[in-house]
Amino acid sequence: MTLRHQGTALAGAVVAGLVLSACSGGASDGSGESRSSEVGFQEEGLPIVTDGVTMTFSGQKSSLAPEFSSMELVQQWQEDTNVTINWENLPDSVYQERKNLILASGDLPDAFYNTGFSPADISTYGSNGTLIPLEGLIEQYAPNLQAVFEKRPEIRAAVTSSDGHIYTLPAAEELGIGAVPFFLSINKTWLDQLGLGVPETIEEYEAALEAFASQDMNGNGRNDEIPLSFINAWWCADAGDLMAALGGMPDNLDHRIVRDGQVIYTAAQPEYRDAVSRLHDWYDRGLIDQEALTQDDKTYLAKGKAPDPVLGSYIWWESEEVVGPDRADDYVLVPALSGVNGRLVGHANGSDFGAGAFAITRANQYPEVAMRWVDRLYDPVMSAQVAWGPIGVTQEEDANGVLVQMELPEGVSAGELRQKVAPGGVHVTLREDFETVVAPEPRAAQRVADLEEKYLPWAEPEWYPNVPFSDEEIQEINSIETEIKTFVDTRRANWIAGGGVEDDWDAYVAQLEQLGLDRMVELYQQAYDRYLENL
Repeated sequence: MTLRHQGTALAGAVVAGLVLSACSGGASDGSGESRSSEVGFQEEGLPIVTDGVTMTFSGQKSSLAPEFSSMELVQQWQEDTNVTINWENLPDSVYQERKNLILASGDLPDAFYNTGFSPADISTYGSNGTLIPLEGLIEQYAPNLQAVFEKRPEIRAAVTSSDGHIYTLPAAEELGIGAVPFFLSINKTWLDQLGLGVPETIEEYEAALEAFASQDMNGNGRNDEIPLSFINAWWCADAGDLMAALGGMPDNLDHRIVRDGQVIYTAAQPEYRDAVSRLHDWYDRGLIDQEALTQDDKTYLAKGKAPDPVLGSYIWWESEEVVGPDRADDYVLVPALSGVNGRLVGHANGSDFGAGAFAITRANQYPEVAMRWVDRLYDPVMSAQVAWGPIGVTQEEDANGVLVQMELPEGVSAGELRQKVAPGGVHVTLREDFETVVAPEPRAAQRVADLEEKYLPWAEPEWYPNVPFSDEEIQEINSIETEIKTFVDTRRANWIAGGGVEDDWDAYVAQLEQLGLDRMVELYQQAYDRYLENL
């Protein structure tokens, strides 16, 4: 996660005052002595405490979300557990600016819910004692989370820090909808006009682009057709998988893949050079949108909705967003194209799960209570409600007892309603839960079907997961990677537009080595190896 810039010193001082007055944590001396027994703590069953207890939670929430305490689901938690939460969660953009002030304050909250912590935050505040290790509490008081770890050891590995401790708890939706982010769509209506089939090879695709460029496909008498459009270095609109067909190795925004257990920096490989050279050829011949290297998403998404259809093909995960519902049926997905190394697409780095859903601070006088409280949210049915809303409000059981989305109120989108009634954050829904506990949302189900049919059988079998780094690793990687990524992304755009990659290549690779590429890859490799050892 990218940290956002903090505000001015004056704003910081005001925020600090608000934080100090708002947060009412536990023991101010940080002794860590538990007082759970004083409030009638019960190791099993409900309520969790017989005498009632209040804790303060901080963290982030959706900008559309009301105060958590007003949510029906959260009110039910309080009634069930006899634990009252003083919620100090802030909209994510505000919270990211104030997070470090909260963590550095002398009056910490008892816990962070939906922490928004970066790997650097977890490493720093875990090692300095601000966040307490949770693995002992998990073993004693978190049977639901333990069951998740037993089913998916990789989730435990993802939340285990380099020092062996667990400082934050996981969140996961194991549906895999982001496994291949670059969906390539093509105008099937135009293909039919030309008597062409949906391309299956990079040569057939190139021939279609040439036809789109040379003919008046929309019949308006103007040369306004755009054979291929994309957004350079955009998470779901980059040309990384076309590079797999053109050069033999996929690219991604990290320029990092894994093959045979070895971390590879794609942008230093000859396959990358060859793909960039081919993309320049396409750009030079007018097959690629001349704004592809500079446009933002607003400009990109507007092109598909112009009065006359102009897009021959584009990269984006959902056609309706690009061309609108009235034209979506004119476009079909292009499957993984066969290229210089056969059919191949990349696999996104990261995973469906990660750390940072929940953390307990050293100020908490009732850590056992907090762990039992949060473990209830890892029950599969409860997790579904945390993520998609309460039963009877946004979800209902079908004839098989599986939760399905209820009919939406008129004029309200599923995403909008979800943010208003579901706190999100702490939840795990495993792959099998999507079959027996909660059905995927319709759009998500369609994306999964498309992935399984068009892309996943030909995706890279390995990828770089969400791995924990030590504080020292993070600092050293950041000191190297920022400059390297800027250099690489600038050169790629310049080469696609202006050519010259073959002539510049040796000097470019030498510059990468001078900037510390080998050391950066070494750091990513050692963190990856350590992650595998923890599985």
